[in-house]
Parts: sequence; structure tokens; C-alpha cells
Amino acid sequence: MEKIVNIVESQVIASVKSPEHLDLAAASNSNVVFLLTGDLLTTSDYLDVLKKAGKQTFLHIDFIEGLSNSKNALKYIAEVWQPKGIITTRNSLIKYAKEEGLMTVQRIFLIDKNAMKKGIEMADQYQPDAIEILPGLMPSVIDELTRTTKLPIIAGGLISKEKEILEGLEAGALAISSSDPKLWNIDI
Repeated sequence: MEKIVNIVESQVIASVKSPEHLDLAAASNSNVVFLLTGDLLTTSDYLDVLKKAGKQTFLHIDFIEGLSNSKNALKYIAEVWQPKGIITTRNSLIKYAKEEGLMTVQRIFLIDKNAMKKGIEMADQYQPDAIEILPGLMPSVIDELTRTTKLPIIAGGLISKEKEILEGLEAGALAISSSDPKLWNIDI
């Protein structure tokens, strides 16, 4: 089975939140793209643009308008849309996606120590390919998480400067996701 650490070439992941940024992501140095926009009618086209550009695309299924959070939806995504993987906050969807052969990133919001502990417990139970933590502006927390779990950590949320990317990587993150197109071409 392929590992996410083997597909990440640029340690800056382009998080596309609006269709206007799709072409920028396709032309960027980021080889991994998190697609956080779309609906049942547009997602296939968005994925095609990114695939043609050679991007490894992860679909944030919690954000795709009109898509149900079900086993059948994951089957459809895997068979018809064929992204590299999915991103979700829902544990059951991690399980279903893995059954369909998709890579998985579990998104965890770190609002306090309890949320961090519970998030790691759930990730250890469901074994996503990576964990994306938000907000990503906490190098000391990234460091603690990399010592707590063997799963790769991707930090994202509120990242707006190259310095913040470097701090997250130095703390042990595999990669940093950002929705700021100005950061997608940093050569890391």
C-alpha cells in the first residue's frame, strides 16, 4: 500500500477553497492539492484539471455540496471521480474510504488538550494515512503530536507566511497546507 510520505514532494500543499484558485494550484509547485470546493456537478471537472496537471488530489468530502456522507458516496467517489484520497473529520468515512482503496487524511481541530487527546485516539483507532491539524500555527503542539502518534502530521489553517511553514516543518510536520496561493510556489 502506498504511503502518503512517499507522494509528498513539495512540503507545501495547495488547499483550494474557491474555483478561482484552481488554475493557480494546477500551475503551482505543490504536487499535492487539497480540494475544498465543489458540488456534484463541478467536482469531476475540478479533479480533471488537477489530474491533467499531475497533482495528487485529496477531496475534502465534508465540503462537497450535495454529497452525502455515506458508504455509497465513498464508493462513487472512488470509482467515478478517482481522487488520490479524501479528507474528512468523520471517522466512519475514513473507514469506508480505506475500504475503497482511497488514501485518507483525518482533519482534527485542536481547540484544547482534550480535543488533541481525543483526536489522536480516534486517529490511532481508524488509522488514516495522515492527520491534518488545524490551526497549524503551533510548532510546540506539532512537536508533541509527532511524538504521540506514528501517523504523519500535516499542519494547516491560518498559515500566511513562509516563516510559519518553516516553523511547522521544523517541528516535525510532513507538510503544511495553505489556502494562500502566494505560498504554493515556495520551493521546499
